[in-house]
This record gives sequence, structure tokens and C-alpha cells, in this order.
Amino acid sequence: MFPIIPANSATGASGNSEGIFGWSGSADVTNLVSNAGVVATDVTGVGTNRGSYGACEYGGDKGIFGFGWIATRTAITNLVSNAGVVASDQAAVTGTARNSVAACSFGGDKGIFGQRQSYAVTNLVSNTGVIASDVTGVGTAATAPGACEYGEDKGIFLSGSTGGAFGYLAASNLVSNTGVVASDTSFTAIARSSPAACGYGGDKGIMTYGYTGEQFYPDYFATETNLISNVGVVGTGISLVGTARSSVGATQYDSDKGIIGFGSNHGGTWNMTNLVSNAGVIASDTTGVGTARNSIAACSFN
Repeated sequence: MFPIIPANSATGASGNSEGIFGWSGSADVTNLVSNAGVVATDVTGVGTNRGSYGACEYGGDKGIFGFGWIATRTAITNLVSNAGVVASDQAAVTGTARNSVAACSFGGDKGIFGQRQSYAVTNLVSNTGVIASDVTGVGTAATAPGACEYGEDKGIFLSGSTGGAFGYLAASNLVSNTGVVASDTSFTAIARSSPAACGYGGDKGIMTYGYTGEQFYPDYFATETNLISNVGVVGTGISLVGTARSSVGATQYDSDKGIIGFGSNHGGTWNMTNLVSNAGVIASDTTGVGTARNSIAACSFN
């Protein structure tokens, strides 16, 4: 007799065993992450090297990098196989060219790239990695938000810059398991741009680090972490662990853990990572693997 598998039980964990940190405009390399959270040495990048792009999982065990900035905004996408191999640029370019976007998966095997302040559109990603045409964005469009999965088959966009020295969005937008983006939900977390966000624990998420601008002068960087419940509620602040920075990448690994990597702050550009346990606890900095860089994205595979 075949075993009975409850709905969503397999897809929520199947594509989160390993991860990959992408290139940036300054460093044309990628780094794989093992199922033990170990970051591998640099691999020469494939496809167009760029920064300020998004990445998410699709197909249950694969990933996709999309959009970004080279000398101008792009709509380029690159698929990541279930072995962590990055493909060359996809020939068919769909969606409005833009940078400073975020992406997350939903529905167990699909993804979504979110809007930014100047381009209030989203694009769904099918379970075969095909990007759909623009859909008018819902909620407040913000540049450089965070995004991650929660509740096994849903997603959430978090914060971002709405323009100006003090223009940061203290709200989130939930993504249903069919890819529908909800209107703004206000939260009490520190509003910021370019945070790290990823899933953990199988059905929860975490937002941490990020740039706060002059609203918290002279620090400029977020000093708290916020856990996201399995119903998409952004929790109150927890004291930050690790070096405060922004423009980092984050992804799941080992099905229920996360890793945050790279980024920049007043002290420069970093090649440090921080592991996230399956209880949402961030570990102290681990340094020295991979080329220091920022404005990157990461996703899981396998």
C-alpha cells in the first residue's frame, strides 16, 4: 500500500536542503551552501553578472535569479538546477526591467518577484521557471524590500524604502498560496531597506539586518531581528546578533534552517555568514569564505 502524504508536507521541505549565494556587480562568483550550512569556495559566475536582483525557489527543488542592475535596470533571469548549477541568461525576457527587488516562493513550487518603488508590478514564476507578464502591484511599492516564505506554502514581502531620508515602510504584504498579494499590514518592527529574510523551522520566517537611513542616525543599520509566525505575523524586535549590515543574501538549508551572508556597512563589504537555527536563533559571525560582496540574493535548491 502506498503511504498517505498530507497536502503540502513534501513541497514545503523538498527544495530547501542546500543553497546558493549569487554574484554581485563587483564580484562575478557564486557560493554553494551545503545541507550542514557550510559555505563553499567561489565558483566563477555564469550568466550576466549584476547586483540588486532577487532570487527564490521554484519547482520544489530549483531556484531562479531575476532582474537587477548592471549599468542599467535589467529583466534578465537565470535558472538554478537541483544540483546548484546556474544556467546562462534566459533568452526570453519578461517583465519590466528593474532592480532592488525581492522574491519568495509560494504554493510549494512557484515563486514571485516583488515590486519596487518606481515600478509597482509583480511577476509570478511557474513551477517550470517561466516568468509571467507584469501584474499591477498591491500595497505600497517599496525599493529593496525583504521577502521569504512562511506557513509552508505562503510568502511575505517586508519593509523597504519609499524614498527620502526617513521614508521606510513599516508594513508587510502577505502572499497567498495562489500568489495573490494582500494590502499592507502595519508592524512595529524597525522599518528598513535591504534586510535579510528567509524561512526557518519549516513554516516560519525571519527578518534581520538592513539599512535604516537617517531615522536612526548615526547607526544607519537595523539593530533588531524580527521573527515571522506561521500565520505571517511580524514579531517585536529581538536584540541583533552578528555584525549589523545591509544588502545581504539569505536562504534556507537543511529544510528547516537558514543562513544569512555577505553585505556591507560603514566598515566595508563583508564575506561573513550567520546561521539561523530551526528555532530562529541567529549565530555569531563566521568569516573568511567566499569573496566579500553586497547587493546579492540567495535561494535554496535540492
